[in-house]
Amino acid sequence: MPPSVVAQMLRAGLYTAIIGRSVRYYQSTASTMDDAAQWARDGADEGAVVVAETQTASRGRLGRRWISDSGNLYFSVLFRPDANALPLLSPLAGVAVARAVRQAAGLYPTIKWPNDIMIDGRKVAGILAESSMSGSRIEHAIVGVGVNIALDTSADPEIAATAASLNQLANADVDRAELLRRILQHLDALYLDLRRGRSPIPEWRRWLDTLGQRVTVTHHGSAETSLAEDIDEHGNLLLRTNAGQLLTLTAGDITLRAASGEPVPYARKPLP
Repeated sequence: MPPSVVAQMLRAGLYTAIIGRSVRYYQSTASTMDDAAQWARDGADEGAVVVAETQTASRGRLGRRWISDSGNLYFSVLFRPDANALPLLSPLAGVAVARAVRQAAGLYPTIKWPNDIMIDGRKVAGILAESSMSGSRIEHAIVGVGVNIALDTSADPEIAATAASLNQLANADVDRAELLRRILQHLDALYLDLRRGRSPIPEWRRWLDTLGQRVTVTHHGSAETSLAEDIDEHGNLLLRTNAGQLLTLTAGDITLRAASGEPVPYARKPLP
């Protein structure tokens, strides 16, 4: 059996202060999110990472199915944040993944609010953040990342038009271990900055392609189109309705739409 992506990463050197001090690797598991949550309940230190080659019960945001075939990247990271840091973990992870994809794959990703990593209008990675509370106290938070590296998106009609893999877009084999190493190192640096009071939101805003676009927000079966005007200091989306009212969106499913009703293409951006 070839060496695991974790063994390859560690041989290259993982230079972090918090993230990745403890790493568990599974050839197959139900969900790295669930494994990391159980490890947290068992007393794992902050920064523990669970990596899997495949998952049998993986999930994305809003309970969506996430295909977890071999050859891609699936991992979850344990955080023990305070109340100020908790809502910023997803934006922080988005920045880390976008930076790493730019560096390891030579591609120009953007972020669709709140947590989809996009290239040329197709999703290449997703981020899922979940937390556990005891009353008003935060027990822990888990941030999961899934990156399509070698996934054959054309084999699944459900995602063929909306998803892509890094190998396909780069026209080369992207080094999974190097991508994982870079994501974890960026997560570590960004989280250390956050603990010192430096928010990831200014950089996250620069990666976002949602701002300035007309977006259709689907929530509880109803849809409304508004202008994505800005984000606030917590990463919430600020929408300007057709009536001029400013709304704050903290959760929901958005679809970018041009005035014609056609999906808005994503533009390439330079590294912020």
